[in-house]
Parts: sequence; structure tokens; C-alpha cells
Amino acid sequence: MDAHDVPVLTADDPEGLRARRDSLTDALTEHGAVIVRGLDFDGPASFAACAAAVTDDLIPEREGFAPRDVHSGHVYSSTHWPSNQPMCLHHEMSHARQVPTKLVLGYLRPADTGGATGLADAAAVLDALPAELVDRFARHGWRLSRTYQPLLGTQWSDAFGTTDRAEVDRYCAANDIDHIWLNDGGLRTTQVRPAVMKHPGTGTPCWFNQIAFLNEHTMDPAVRDYLISELGPDGLPFTTSAGDGSPVTPQDVDVINQVYEDLTVHPSLRAGDLMVVDNIRSAHSREAYTGDRDVLVALGDPVRHG
Repeated sequence: MDAHDVPVLTADDPEGLRARRDSLTDALTEHGAVIVRGLDFDGPASFAACAAAVTDDLIPEREGFAPRDVHSGHVYSSTHWPSNQPMCLHHEMSHARQVPTKLVLGYLRPADTGGATGLADAAAVLDALPAELVDRFARHGWRLSRTYQPLLGTQWSDAFGTTDRAEVDRYCAANDIDHIWLNDGGLRTTQVRPAVMKHPGTGTPCWFNQIAFLNEHTMDPAVRDYLISELGPDGLPFTTSAGDGSPVTPQDVDVINQVYEDLTVHPSLRAGDLMVVDNIRSAHSREAYTGDRDVLVALGDPVRHG
């Protein structure tokens, strides 16, 4: 994927965008992302109308890793990730059973500096990774382990969208998540998912996971060591391993991230742009930034993963 290959369409309003839906879908299939200009959205309500024009079903986020502002109509802010830290390439909800195939981003206000959205073609990433690494995760999948601590990180009530433990129990049972309620009111979950997913439209195999992004070795070493000393190795907010329980090594993380970096492009985006991303085909990231960057997010058209 080349930054110049991300096509730009124009539309005056949600109805005009809906009328161009077939063209947008074709471009999305070919390029993995499409930019739409000319829409006059200025907040969550008008953005929601635009997002609904390019999806059949907007869905709520579940099992999130960082807080978002929640608006009506399944519209969110971008995650409140520290602005001085980049957000690594990832696919939204690749750890879930129901995953959105479309990610819709509405750029209300760009950053003063930095803050670019990166994209990487997940099929190209799969091809570029070492065969031995791909084979290990293709055979075993990847395991995500999370501990929701009462005073640390994302709370389980935010991640699951409820304060009702019974509802969390039902969600976990329906989505193949092993979970244990902790004596301090926290929650520990484990789930195994495929690391490679065939694109639901084209059948193309894609590297679709968050093995590197959610691994403990992406943390600052001093922070990781402190958390382990205070909470124990099972108390980390999140980490990953292979589906058979074998560890993801620092070298694995470095190799995956290097391939991502080599294949990342940064399309030119400005205030008022809508970008539709094929969430299976394209991983996305966010650079560190300064200023009041403001981006709205919607997730749509889910498929079952695994």
C-alpha cells in the first residue's frame, strides 16, 4: 500500500455518500482504505449519519484497552492514549469473537504536530514475516491474558459496558473467554484467537491479531518490572503468548514491529476528512502528537472471528 494509493472520493452529505457506496466498497476492497472529502460533519451526530451511510450495522466497542468518550449512535472519541506516546499498529477488536470489518474515522481537528494515522496492509505483513514465526502462530493461534485491577488501567465495567457481573459471565461464555473473579473485585480473562484471518470478502489471508501491540515487552521496561514486582507476572494488565502457552519473546515483538514499520504509510488527512478503513485488510496506528487532536470513531459490519 502506498500513501498515494489511498483513493479520495467526494460527497456533499450522507445521502450523497450513500449513493457512492458501491464505488467506495470497490475502492476499499482494492486499497484497504478510502478517504471521503466534502462532508460537512461537525460533531458526533452528523458524523454518525456519515458512518451509517457506509456501513450496514454500527456496533458498540467491547473489551477495549483504553478509555474513550462515548457518544450516542455507537460513536466514540479516539482512545485516550497518552499523546506523547505512539499507538502501535493494530486492528480494532482483533481479540474478540465478533470483529468489525469497517473502521470509520472522522477528523474534526488535526494535531498541531504529529498525530498521523498509519496504515499497513495485513496481507503484505503476513507475506513479509518469517515463515517460522507465521507457522507457529497459524498453528496455535495467540493467547491474550488480561487482569482488570480495581485501581489500575481499564476497569472491567468499562471494557464490557456493564457493572453487572452476571452480564459479564454471559458475555464471556458466549465469546469463549475463560474468566475468574478476583477477591479484590478485579477480573482475570484469557482467550485464544486465530492469528491469521481470511478476508471475508476476498478470501485473502491476513495477519490479524495484536500479538505485539498487547505484549508485555511493548511496555517501558521500568514500568513492566515495577508492575511485575507489585502485582506478580499474572497481574499485568495484559500480555500475549502463543495459543499453546509458549511465550512471545522480545525478539518476536521486534520482528513483528519491524515488518509493520517497513510497510506503514501515512495518508494525507485534514480537518473534515472521513476515512473508512477495512479493519481486516489494514492495520492502523497513531503517531505521538502535540495539540488538541480530535477524531471520532465508529465500528461497523461485524463478522465472527474463529
